[in-house]
Amino acid sequence: MGPAVRAWLEAHGHVHEDFVAADLAAATTERVSVVIPARNESTTVGDVVAGLRRELVERVPLVSELVVIDSDSTDATAQVAADAGATVHRSAEVAPHLGTHPGKGEALWKSLFVTSGELLVFVDADLTEWGPHFVTGLVGALTADPATVLVKGWYDRVMDVPGRAPSAEGGRVTELVARPVLDLWWPELAGVVQPLAGEWAARRSFMETLTVPTGYGVEIASLVDALRLHGLGGIAQVDLGARAHRHQKDHDLAVMAAELLAVVHARRGGGPADIAVAAEELQQFTRDGGWRTRPVPLTQRPPAITQPGYPGGGR
Repeated sequence: MGPAVRAWLEAHGHVHEDFVAADLAAATTERVSVVIPARNESTTVGDVVAGLRRELVERVPLVSELVVIDSDSTDATAQVAADAGATVHRSAEVAPHLGTHPGKGEALWKSLFVTSGELLVFVDADLTEWGPHFVTGLVGALTADPATVLVKGWYDRVMDVPGRAPSAEGGRVTELVARPVLDLWWPELAGVVQPLAGEWAARRSFMETLTVPTGYGVEIASLVDALRLHGLGGIAQVDLGARAHRHQKDHDLAVMAAELLAVVHARRGGGPADIAVAAEELQQFTRDGGWRTRPVPLTQRPPAITQPGYPGGGR
């Protein structure tokens, strides 16, 4: 790790204990919008919404908007989230004139059309070990330096699998794909502990200018684009403690890994380019099920600010 990265760690690394919600609420003049993308997370989204609403909307008025973007759920996710106190939007019904795609990135991109906060905090809906300090830490790190446009959270990733003892072996795609790719091609980002963290924050003025992958590539794309547009000084990270969430199977993670590789390859030349690959499918084999073909999400959304119907956009 080079001296520039070590200096960045010293200057732009935070811990969530550095920030107190009441102090941030008193000092922050910009509106904070918390966005929770969710798909079939009815068992967990209610607790996430209720905890944030109780602590950071009612007890301390740090969060101005608490929004769930429901991505084509087939369970009661939308109703559970609404009952817990969130404003719920179905992704397909936001800016319908622009069409719809499945995926986490699509939900975050669509959220720009239905939120108004200058500061955007993204929190996953499947959390089982977490706390409102996730948001407090991210807002604190984002506002600590006016030059910061993007903050990544990091934490001990607890793998919580039913029937097994909890372990700290989560984050497989991060360690096997994301960190090696960044260290080899963007070594300036070697100090980012968890580039794929689902808990992160950004300024709207930055997010609305990005080309956004509609799937899981949104996190690594925003990180690389932040480096390109604002340099390492525009990025910060914050230690949020520990986090556990729903465990995904290896074959599902493989699709995510394939998308990440395509997304970063499209950015190797500098700015985000169209994703060009020889095949758009992943072939997977199991002895019990034989061969299975899985599509790899490769669609990217243009900057929201350029789109008709975007508040203040369409320019």
